[in-house]
Amino acid sequence: MAQKVYNIGVEVTMDTIGGKWKPIILCNLRHGDKRPSELQHLIPNISQKMLTQELKELTRDNIVDRTVYNQVPPKVVYSLSDYGQSLSTILHELCTWGTMHAHTLEDEGRDIVLLQEER
Repeated sequence: MAQKVYNIGVEVTMDTIGGKWKPIILCNLRHGDKRPSELQHLIPNISQKMLTQELKELTRDNIVDRTVYNQVPPKVVYSLSDYGQSLSTILHELCTWGTMHAHTLEDEGRDIVLLQEER
């Protein structure tokens, strides 16, 4: 396997949790454990395939824990791992900034809707 070289720490961060869906998944998991169907409901524009792929990568990187309950029907729950909890402050700041920016855009007369305020 070729050595991966990064020029600055933020590159490692973006390589691990960047992209369109991972930050959104992680922000939703900050508020508690979620089943895949709950995440799908909270992130309606993500496909099932993409949700599964992103959760698999986040689990592989030890950011998210996957718990399987031995019952019928099987139950799978995702949560931030202890290591993933170290991202809580960053994720909170991203969500807070996004909420503030949405209001700024509204004040500028842009046609946007923010369905969920940061809590």
